[in-house]
Amino acid sequence: MADYDIAVAGAGIVGMSCALWAQMRGHKVLLIDPEDPGSGTSYGNACTLATYACLPVNDPSVLSSLPSLMFSKDSPLSLSYAHALRNPRWMLSFLANCRAAPARRIAGHLADLLSHADAGINPLIEAASAQDLVVERGQLSVWSTEKAAKAASDGLERRRALGVPWREVDPEAALEMEPGLHLPIRRAVHFHAARSLRDPQEFITRMHRAFASLGGATLRAKAEAVSASGTGVELLAGGQGITANHAVIASGAFSNRIEGAGTRKLPLGTERGYHVMFEDEAHRVTRPVGWGEAGFYAVPHAQGLRLTGTVEIAALDAPMNTRRLAYIARKGAEMLGPLPAPSSEWLGYRPTLPDSLPVIGRSPQSDRVLYAFGHQHIGLTLGGITGRLITDLAEGRQPNVDLAPFAADRSFA
Repeated sequence: MADYDIAVAGAGIVGMSCALWAQMRGHKVLLIDPEDPGSGTSYGNACTLATYACLPVNDPSVLSSLPSLMFSKDSPLSLSYAHALRNPRWMLSFLANCRAAPARRIAGHLADLLSHADAGINPLIEAASAQDLVVERGQLSVWSTEKAAKAASDGLERRRALGVPWREVDPEAALEMEPGLHLPIRRAVHFHAARSLRDPQEFITRMHRAFASLGGATLRAKAEAVSASGTGVELLAGGQGITANHAVIASGAFSNRIEGAGTRKLPLGTERGYHVMFEDEAHRVTRPVGWGEAGFYAVPHAQGLRLTGTVEIAALDAPMNTRRLAYIARKGAEMLGPLPAPSSEWLGYRPTLPDSLPVIGRSPQSDRVLYAFGHQHIGLTLGGITGRLITDLAEGRQPNVDLAPFAADRSFA
């Protein structure tokens, strides 16, 4: 007899969601992670339940503006050339998916999954008694140049065609909504259906508390290896052997480091993201505000103002890039006026496949091993629905979402 029904490797928002959904369904669940739940990449996100975020980083505009993105000091993209040379297949696949046809296909798949996001996370918010952390003021996107404002049109119309609601807001109204903005506004769009969280770390902490209260167990250890058979799986974590009916690999950017999980051959990359916190400055904005040209968000957080975003394509173990932090702080001052010295800085590792779609489903090697990783910028948004879908699969249910686009054995080019 197995020790557990389901063992989940990874306690970020995706792994924690998988564990809580399974425990809510009455399964005996073990959550495995060497760190506190939510203290890794999930800790530093943009606090936004971004149900509008169906446009992938893989976008045709990346190809047309690649030189300026790569070489401008004011670029929201940073690329390690050494890392790119060591991973040419990932880079070429990523760029291939920036073409118009793949980008449209990817956006459609993401929009379909995002349309179920609220149904996935709302039961977790209730179970965690976290309703007080949810803010329903939408998200405001602004562009400060005519060129960028016009360039945004195709993407916005693509979102609308895929069922994402948004409202055009004139510049004066945008400043009434967010009087703390100091930059010129040429265009503004309000994604009014979006929500945000005052403190994602606190949300995950409460999720874990609810998980434990329902009988869920936690092992503070690193998941090192998994071995599957026809009747179950055996995991090695912290030198301890554990048996379970199913294992869920939800370790984010580290998911391909678990021996025997079948993930090593997958093209899992990392979009490194940064944030800068300013204590006692949360009043600068009243909802997440994205500045299109600068590629980052200003977010009101329970602990202050969080400026977060940009993309750095570099090795998982590369040192923190202080130029990224300086860029965000500099652009933050342009956006909101003079800011004090940051109270903290942070680097996280967004797990990304070259087509910007997550891997959700069964391992091609064994139905006993389930994959739940690669959610790039929208792990917080998609964690809940991923947890529900993974629990469906573990139970042998037919999910109400087509998981073929997220299969591990799909073509990534």
